[in-house]
Amino acid sequence: MIHSPELIEQILRLPTESFDGTVFRATGANADPTAFSTTGGRWAAPEGFEGGFSILYTSLERNAAVAEVASYLSLLTPVPRKPLTVHELSVSVERALKIVVADFPALGIDPKSYDQCNYDRTQIVGAAINFLEMDGLLAPSARWSCDNLMIFANSYSLDAKLTVDRAENVQFDEWSALTSPDAT
Repeated sequence: MIHSPELIEQILRLPTESFDGTVFRATGANADPTAFSTTGGRWAAPEGFEGGFSILYTSLERNAAVAEVASYLSLLTPVPRKPLTVHELSVSVERALKIVVADFPALGIDPKSYDQCNYDRTQIVGAAINFLEMDGLLAPSARWSCDNLMIFANSYSLDAKLTVDRAENVQFDEWSALTSPDAT
């Protein structure tokens, strides 16, 4: 994939930081929470496609991890009733790009449609970050008021911390009822 020099310059203007702490990941009950996704998402095209790479999506807040999966599950008919497992992970990254909503226009991301499922531009930005060999991205969650941490497999050190500290089952429909605006 050829990366726009302008996009590379914009990314290099943004701050990077290390991260060593707790994140959350919601998965199906039998899924490995430390397995990097090869099927794509907001910040990565699927492996096998131009610019595609493996990525691990996590959230800095527990409910954000569930909200990210819930947004996908709510699109399915019928909505799955199997419980999710929310994993608390300890992770470390050395060089994560930090993006805030105010940075979106310079990166060509429309802040007004960020919560939609049009990933064309964010995947291009993710591919450029991967090209620059950063091992992480801290960016706003499109589903919750917090940041998500995406870990890029190509640059993630084999010595970096990535451990499961605990896990709990969550019923999607019960969680949804408790977190909806009408629940208060």
